[in-house]
Amino acid sequence: MADKKGTGLMMVWADIPADKEDDFNHWYEEEHLAELLSVPGVLNAARYEAVSSGPKHLACYELESAAVVESEAFKSRPRTEWGSRVSPSIIGTNFIGNTYEMVHPTALTPEIAGSGMANALQIGRMDIGPENEEEWNRWYSGIYVPNYEKVPGVIRGRRWKATRGSPAYAVVYEFENENVSSTPEWEAQRDADPSTARIRPMMTHAPGSPGIWRKTFEL
Repeated sequence: MADKKGTGLMMVWADIPADKEDDFNHWYEEEHLAELLSVPGVLNAARYEAVSSGPKHLACYELESAAVVESEAFKSRPRTEWGSRVSPSIIGTNFIGNTYEMVHPTALTPEIAGSGMANALQIGRMDIGPENEEEWNRWYSGIYVPNYEKVPGVIRGRRWKATRGSPAYAVVYEFENENVSSTPEWEAQRDADPSTARIRPMMTHAPGSPGIWRKTFEL
């Protein structure tokens, strides 16, 4: 069976003017997702809408690796007439288009590779000063994410380093539903480790981070 996830991720966020939103949604679902899924190395994709934070629209693409976006097949795609009118990079506000390489876990497992697009995502995007980066990464991958993975409804957490776009790091928690991080079990893990109170303030979140997005469309 073909892999559904790799070690790369591309995420595209945007807010869309209300009078263009219907056309935008039809373009994404009738043309654009299928177009990108035809590119070698683009393994899976889904659309999401914000439940908390924003921008409202998110398209998430699972990539064999971050290098896929540098391939000739990806870069030479012609923009269709429809896309030239409603692409989020053209009509969107608060547009963010980032590509990432996975840093946690450090290897792709068969379980991850075979898993589909989650019903909901909680995404944090953050920077960290170089003087704290090593300790912060060790804590985030070794303590913080594994603690949250104990919470019912959390499928997994993966951490990413940006190869295109900013800020430098992202964490993506895959949820069974959009309410997982509102539960007492999630809150109990927030400060479960005594080192967290000291280390968490080292990072700087991007505006709107963290946020939750619910899946709305998948081919």
